[in-house]
Amino acid sequence: MALLSITSPHSQAPGNTGAFMRQVIYATIPGVAALTYFFGWGTLINIALAITVALFSEALVLKLRKKPILFYLSDYSAVVTAILLAIAIPPTAPWWLTLVAVSFAIIIAKHLYGGMGYNPFNPAMIGYALMLVSYPVEMTSWLPALEVDGARHSELDFYAALSAIFTSNINGESIDAFTMATPLDTLKTASRNALTFGAAVESPVFGEFYGITIGKGWAFVNLGFLLGGLYLIARNIITWHIPVAYLSALCLFSFLSHWFNNSFGPVSFHLLSGGTMLGAFFIATDPVSAATSNIGRLIYGFGIGALIYIIRVWGGYPDAVAFAVLLMNLCAPTIDYYVQPRTYGHKKVGQKQKGAN
Repeated sequence: MALLSITSPHSQAPGNTGAFMRQVIYATIPGVAALTYFFGWGTLINIALAITVALFSEALVLKLRKKPILFYLSDYSAVVTAILLAIAIPPTAPWWLTLVAVSFAIIIAKHLYGGMGYNPFNPAMIGYALMLVSYPVEMTSWLPALEVDGARHSELDFYAALSAIFTSNINGESIDAFTMATPLDTLKTASRNALTFGAAVESPVFGEFYGITIGKGWAFVNLGFLLGGLYLIARNIITWHIPVAYLSALCLFSFLSHWFNNSFGPVSFHLLSGGTMLGAFFIATDPVSAATSNIGRLIYGFGIGALIYIIRVWGGYPDAVAFAVLLMNLCAPTIDYYVQPRTYGHKKVGQKQKGAN
């Protein structure tokens, strides 16, 4: 049996794991609503499918491990993992991709290490990274966002989303005929062309991102998750340290790079594109795989933000949240080792109180 070695003082707060996890689920509502509005019903369908797979996988492993099934299912940790994975996956991704990603996250990334509280890596990001490396086309194929004038694309309705997920077709045509590059994909291509041919990215590219056809959807999705993240901080479900350090690093690197070469995109673009806010408030703040001390959280969050920018600009994948989080998951134990807080009652680490033996 593993024992936690934590210095005093010990205090008890109201609530339990299930209550905290439910708050996380509630906090995703604004972002999920924006995703559904701008990119169709596929997000909600994926969430329902992912939760079903997650609960089944969790129950199966708990039964094999001879653990009380209902007790562990009631902590909602599997549901949170499923929701975060479903949000990150494109709304029209095939059903089998969600099934494999969620089952791998629960069975391998979580229970192979002993279950909740023992996993060194974020389970949702392990499942996402596995699918992104294995099936890059399916994981980066997004429908265009809803037009700003309110004209609903036919491929965004409920039945079109069902058809896309379970048959890979919309109105009898392949899903490939409707998908397009995301803003981060477009930026990476434009940046490489600009650097190769010695020209800067034209400003209309960024105007297009935040104009009528593309950027508004992504911007509002990120603002939705920002709102949910602020709710979590206000409810003391998470602390501000990781999100602030994460976003500060991303702002710093994008500001300096854009200052010298505008082909890398402005700060606003990096903050409001891809999974930036989802990663800052819902992924990086996973209490199990993140650093635990306040100083450690600042270092941990800053490292994630820096890695996201480095991978986005110079790496092979346009949105780097998953890889950045997993790399810093590796560093979290070392960070905690070197920034241990002082023992309660002592002025310095290791200092004995006066008169103590």
